[in-house]
Amino acid sequence: MTHGTHDRRTFLKTTSLAGAAAVAAAASLPAATNAVAQSAPTASEPKELPKGMTFATLRRPDGGFGLALRTDRGILDVVAAEQDFREGAPTTIDAVFKGHGDIAGLRRLADKARASAAADRYFVAPDKAAFGPCVTTPEKIICIGLNYRKHIAEMNAQVPKMPVLFNKFNTALNHHDGTIGVSESDGRNFDYEAELVIVIGRTARNVSEADAAQYIFGFCTGNDFTARDLQSRSSQWMLGKSLDGSGVIGPWLITSDLVDGDNLGISLTVNGQKRQSSNTSDMVFNTKQLVSYISDYMTLKPGDLIFTGTPEGVISGYPKDKQVWLKSGDKLVTTIDKLGDQHLTLT
Repeated sequence: MTHGTHDRRTFLKTTSLAGAAAVAAAASLPAATNAVAQSAPTASEPKELPKGMTFATLRRPDGGFGLALRTDRGILDVVAAEQDFREGAPTTIDAVFKGHGDIAGLRRLADKARASAAADRYFVAPDKAAFGPCVTTPEKIICIGLNYRKHIAEMNAQVPKMPVLFNKFNTALNHHDGTIGVSESDGRNFDYEAELVIVIGRTARNVSEADAAQYIFGFCTGNDFTARDLQSRSSQWMLGKSLDGSGVIGPWLITSDLVDGDNLGISLTVNGQKRQSSNTSDMVFNTKQLVSYISDYMTLKPGDLIFTGTPEGVISGYPKDKQVWLKSGDKLVTTIDKLGDQHLTLT
């Protein structure tokens, strides 16, 4: 057994015991301070998480975002379909997270739109869609550092004993086919980070690893775009990680029953050249361990995002004489198995 493996098992055992202790202790507390695992749905989340669905959001003329659903006919514009067919379906991804509207109405809308003589009014081709971030108003954007073994090796770092957490803000949210204005930034050493993103579906506090999957709504493709010079300006990473547009997610949000987040190919290209190629199975802390660990310290809410770390191949992992940082005009494509391609252009 390696030292890193022993530390990891010790962390998992400790986390499990800590969770059990929290449950026992909380039983004697008043309801207002009860911090045990949140297992019953609250009034602002769905009773059951959607299954078998691929969601997206579309930018609307008024500057807002409307819900979309991927179908075999194309992308269903749920807002347009609901206006005409009145099935009581949710029309934003926020409404889905809050349990508002009839989720089964989405399938009825898709059926009626397919059968309509004006079907083209309701469906958009993926290459014509104006995508928004697949999650639009997360309460929290939590990111994990140093979570792929080969990436840790290329950085000459130590395998962490516990997940390394940092954060982004909502102003960092960006979307498929989006842009980042690097020429307008104070940063200079711009780098990519292909990442699997977990989307939380139920309120989670002190959740065990065994139960964590029940709290995951789904997964999406992410890019934790980073200014390395700003990241290293102080001991805190946040400045280089929270630039406007640096949290790219989507295009698709795929429900967790359709995807094994712990075994997905993940890659990234720059101007057609492959830079990253790995599998999420190389993560030190898998998706369930991350949800469990984070929920021991803060309440996760429906719609919260967890960027799970990046694999090897980042520019900062190259020898210094071979580090060619990203620049205006570069085109990045992040790909994760089953979750699709995400395109980003630097300006």
